[in-house]
Amino acid sequence: MPGWSAQDIPDRRGRVAVVTGANSGIGYVTARELARHGARVLLACRSEPRGRAAVERLVAEVPDAQAEFARLDLGDLSSVREFAAAFPGDRLDLLANNAGVMALPYGTTADGFETQFGVNHLGHFALTGLLLPALLGTPGARVVTVSSMVHAMANIDIDDLNSQRQYRRWIAYARSKSANLLFTHELARRLAARGADVVATAAHPGYAATNLQTAGPRMEGRRVAERFAELATRVVAQPAGAGALPTLYAATAPDVRPDSFFGPGFAMWRGAPAPSRRMPWTRDDRAGELLWAASERLTGVTYDALEG
Repeated sequence: MPGWSAQDIPDRRGRVAVVTGANSGIGYVTARELARHGARVLLACRSEPRGRAAVERLVAEVPDAQAEFARLDLGDLSSVREFAAAFPGDRLDLLANNAGVMALPYGTTADGFETQFGVNHLGHFALTGLLLPALLGTPGARVVTVSSMVHAMANIDIDDLNSQRQYRRWIAYARSKSANLLFTHELARRLAARGADVVATAAHPGYAATNLQTAGPRMEGRRVAERFAELATRVVAQPAGAGALPTLYAATAPDVRPDSFFGPGFAMWRGAPAPSRRMPWTRDDRAGELLWAASERLTGVTYDALEG
């Protein structure tokens, strides 16, 4: 693992991958590097113009890439269902649950969920469940869910998943990222109980230069905060290409175990991928069961394929 880079990605020819939020940032790099190594990649993006532009850019960088755009709005469960219903074929080697929003002003999704919890966790929970038959039917398939080192700020509140009592943007973000890790833990447990060889794992990019840092301030017109975020990103953050490496490692390295968590090796901030620290509440079996039950109830998506 020391010094691992995108050049170490094994041959992906014949593999099929879905990367959510692949129009920019670490999602785009993840899709590009998978395609560079032979995978057929579906760029699942909310914006059709940005998604199609990303495909054009990717093909320009990797001329022999097999890359396609498909519309997916994780903040709208009807869009998630439409995406899954239109998914081509019955093979899926990798689902990279990468898309996310960070520290936004309070808002709700199309289905009435707090935006960060709804997009970052519930949308991906529903997507994974709907694509589960294809994953189970593909030997060695993986689900990689992108969390954050910021998850350490807050555990989920099972009695207030939608932050209705009090909304604090960073706490809500941290809770959604803890939910990502708790989902990975519970999914790994359930896959193991079924005897499935699908690997559920997680990754985080450290502090990577993406548009997440400025989205919240821009939405509220907080220009000073937006400029500060831009400056901090330029000075401190590692490039998106480096931030994508933990995801790519989790997605392709041969020694990845279920319920593992990878991030940059230097203080979880930057550098080559390495096992990352996580808070103990993200491996709490009872909390995982409760979050799972609540997620099924809220989304209406049940993982029936794991019950047989």
